[in-house]
Amino acid sequence: MDLRDIQNLIKFVAKSGASEVKLEMEDIKITIKTGTEKTETTILQQNPLGIQQMPMAAPAATAEVVGAQAAAPKEEVSKYIEITSPIIGTFYRKPSPDKPVFVEVGDNVSPNTVVCMIEAMKLFNEIESEISGKIVKVLVEDGTPVEFGQPLYLVDPA
Repeated sequence: MDLRDIQNLIKFVAKSGASEVKLEMEDIKITIKTGTEKTETTILQQNPLGIQQMPMAAPAATAEVVGAQAAAPKEEVSKYIEITSPIIGTFYRKPSPDKPVFVEVGDNVSPNTVVCMIEAMKLFNEIESEISGKIVKVLVEDGTPVEFGQPLYLVDPA
């Protein structure tokens, strides 16, 4: 694994929203811990006997995607209801690239309104709203990985 692969892994973990990822292979161990502002990486490589082993720290990278709670003030978030991801996968706002998005900011949704699709293991799952209200904000970019429970949309129930 070269430095470029490690940098791509750091970027992927930062975008995914995961808080910690550990990767262990035969000759290398990598732990990536992300916070709201930076990503820390520790890399340990096993050396042949007789050579001193030291941890090698990669440069800290800034997380490209910040959680919804950090992006919006708490006062604003408290009056809105979140539509969250029920599964881990890739978030899509459209049913296919040539079709319009399921919902836009300002659209009204009701229970059972399809708001997005999440691809998990080559299966596309339609995600429906469980609440009524008006879409205030889209919190995830199209085509990005999402975690279980990650907020996708903010909805004003008023």
